[in-house]
Amino acid sequence: MSIFKIKGGKKLKGEIIPQGAKNEALQILSATLLSAEPITIHNVPNIVDVNKLIELIGDLGSKVEKLGPESYRFTASNVNINFLETDTYRKKAAALRGSVMLLGPILARFGKATMPKPGGDKIGRRRLDTHFLGFQKLGAKFNFDSEEHLFHIDASELKGCYMLLDEASVTGTANIVMAAVLAKGTTTIYYAACEPYLQQLCLMLNRMGAKISGIGSNLLTIEGVAKLGGTEHTLLPDMIEIGSFIGLAAMTQSEITIKNCRIDMLGIIPEIFKRLGIKMEFRGDDIYIPSQERYELETFIDGSILTVSDAPWPGFTPDLISIVLVVATQAKGSVLIHQKMFESRLFFVDKLIDMGAQIILCDPHRANVIGLDRKQQLKGIKMSSPDIRAGVALLIAALSASGTSEISNIDQIDRGYQNIDQRLKALGADIERIA
Repeated sequence: MSIFKIKGGKKLKGEIIPQGAKNEALQILSATLLSAEPITIHNVPNIVDVNKLIELIGDLGSKVEKLGPESYRFTASNVNINFLETDTYRKKAAALRGSVMLLGPILARFGKATMPKPGGDKIGRRRLDTHFLGFQKLGAKFNFDSEEHLFHIDASELKGCYMLLDEASVTGTANIVMAAVLAKGTTTIYYAACEPYLQQLCLMLNRMGAKISGIGSNLLTIEGVAKLGGTEHTLLPDMIEIGSFIGLAAMTQSEITIKNCRIDMLGIIPEIFKRLGIKMEFRGDDIYIPSQERYELETFIDGSILTVSDAPWPGFTPDLISIVLVVATQAKGSVLIHQKMFESRLFFVDKLIDMGAQIILCDPHRANVIGLDRKQQLKGIKMSSPDIRAGVALLIAALSASGTSEISNIDQIDRGYQNIDQRLKALGADIERIA
């Protein structure tokens, strides 16, 4: 198992380009199975989870052509859904949580599917009820084989309907939308997720011939069509990487320019980092972060301690809560971090405490961070990455710390961040990957 060895305390400088959005990629790539015609996707990130999904799509019989470093053409004219019954599929799908996104397109186009329980990060319960309840309302019938741990689904007669989702699940909404575009009649989805990734999916489907209205709102209306055609699509830059790089610049007192950010699609993310005292300039579509010796947390208008919490879009994304928490450790002031959506994502703060951070973990969802105001530098330690986002937060902490840190289990980080060590080296980081 590989390890990152980091000598911290160095100021970084330069430009960095965010990869294509991982969470969008998992939806968009799955949607290529909805049509027999060629679909070209650009800005595809070269990361483990995305590559595994591309491999699965190819195994299903879709013709996968790599047109360039970040561009692929998919032609799903000869899909073999019998592959879903094989042990190979079960093993690969069970190891990749994103494999659940294949379900909607396969059910819509072929009327049946088999799916093992998917894998993914150990960040608490991530239920699939929204996906399955949505499919059932469209007319799908589920049968769970407890011995084989497989879901067998019959969706031979999908019909449009009205549904009120039990939660604004991004992947759940995307999966239901992909199933509904080929269903008979009209589907109305209320309390739909409206993240930029989902907006991108809906816009792509419309270019393929779908009829989706209400894009960008929590009320989607989908008129089913008989078939979809081909198209070309470019993924957004990854907003989680952009937020991570903003936090990296602040923690390491670095001067960094983040290129091609699609600032118009970042929502409240820049504003949250500004509340942490981080200065930034928008230069066209780039974000320039100047070197800052100190940064001070805002308080609320009445003087009470700032609270940063996650929420469904257009609220603050849960994937950046760990970054905000780490950045706050060196700020002037205090902040309450409230991670509402996953109960285990704060279970990395013990490593930060070992590094010298002042954090009180109130419960699985809340942590009170008392900023050190740079009066005491974090110190390097040996630690393990528990999941993708916490792993990068720990990496940022290590880059700002005095001495040497080692982070094991970096396969988790590789699942979400493309060649992160090489890209950080280009900024001047002292980071080494040890096999």
